[in-house]
Amino acid sequence: MKRAYKFRLRPTVRQAHALIEMLRDHRSLYNAALQERRDAYRHTSKTSIKYGDQSAQLKEIRTFDRERQGRWSFSSQQATLRRLDRAFAAFFRRAKAGQTPGYPRFKGSGRFDTVIFPKDGDGCRWDSTPHHPVTRVRLQGVGHVRVHRHRPVKGRVKTVSVKREGRHWYVILACDEVPAEPLPQTGAIVAIDMGVTHFLTTSNGVHIANPRFSEASAEALAEAQRALDAFPRGTRERTKKHRAAARKVTELHAKTRRRRLDHHHKTALALVRHHDVIGHEQLNAAGMTRAPRTRPDPDNDGAFLPNGAAAKAGLNRSILGAGWGQFLRVLANKAESAGRQVVSVDARNTSRTCPECGHVAKENRTTQAKFECTSCGFLANADHVGALNILNRAGLALCVAT
Repeated sequence: MKRAYKFRLRPTVRQAHALIEMLRDHRSLYNAALQERRDAYRHTSKTSIKYGDQSAQLKEIRTFDRERQGRWSFSSQQATLRRLDRAFAAFFRRAKAGQTPGYPRFKGSGRFDTVIFPKDGDGCRWDSTPHHPVTRVRLQGVGHVRVHRHRPVKGRVKTVSVKREGRHWYVILACDEVPAEPLPQTGAIVAIDMGVTHFLTTSNGVHIANPRFSEASAEALAEAQRALDAFPRGTRERTKKHRAAARKVTELHAKTRRRRLDHHHKTALALVRHHDVIGHEQLNAAGMTRAPRTRPDPDNDGAFLPNGAAAKAGLNRSILGAGWGQFLRVLANKAESAGRQVVSVDARNTSRTCPECGHVAKENRTTQAKFECTSCGFLANADHVGALNILNRAGLALCVAT
């Protein structure tokens, strides 16, 4: 299996300054490579520059600029150029598919936060002091940085990434050949129905509350955002108060993300520990949170009819705040590690189908929380009904697979 481990770095003042400079120089390399591609295409010859062309220039760049670009790992700089190449590949793929292309843009200081070392031992070394009780990672140009390793690393370390989040630094290890740790069989099977009123409801009728972390921090975030909006946008030299206001907004967002991820891990772990098979819906969160189309008014030129965008925006915030996609990824990873099975089924009509008689009708779900079959009169909680239908479909899917 492949797994990623994330640990907090504890750099000294000198090392923290070197990390900032490393991030700055990699961002400068990225922006310069992007500018070169733009200039070449705007030329009358319409020259197309690829990764190989720009990677071949690295040796000359490092020789010319020894104090900056020459300090850092050659392989990590190649990884930065590959990052730009992937951005252009995605741009051309979306343009070819008729989607909104999104041309790669220059990275400001707040939009470039990661440096990747493609191979452990090439410009970096994980656990560089193995005989010392404190774990360290060696980074070329920075030194041996202390790591707060809160759990053991298993498998073979393939890539090492250094990431800045606000004022903190982290190291992320991508590991291969991570051994599975199967849990004892329980003989239980369960299905879950994701929601916003309840975070999820199981086929056993258990409701897991939606903690609504985004709403809990909404007031403090709005106040911090108002303080930040008082400063002019686009300014190059920020004052101390301006930087503090921006840092406050960043920290509130980061705290919400951490609380949400912690809740997802704990909920997924509880499901995996007590069930051998877990069924869930195939959810397209991106499609579900897409803004409604505008409705032009045929009688008034340039006017539009109400399309429910305000109500949809509130629902979208609730869906994105719950983080369904992230939770299902965490659940799949934990199930794989524990030797459990996760089955995804078609989500269509799971909340409109009666689990007793099989009657499908929109009128069966009278309200958001109430299900009442118009054929047989079966009455239950709507989320519980959805979980029961997912359970039935997951069972059928398992029968077909076997």
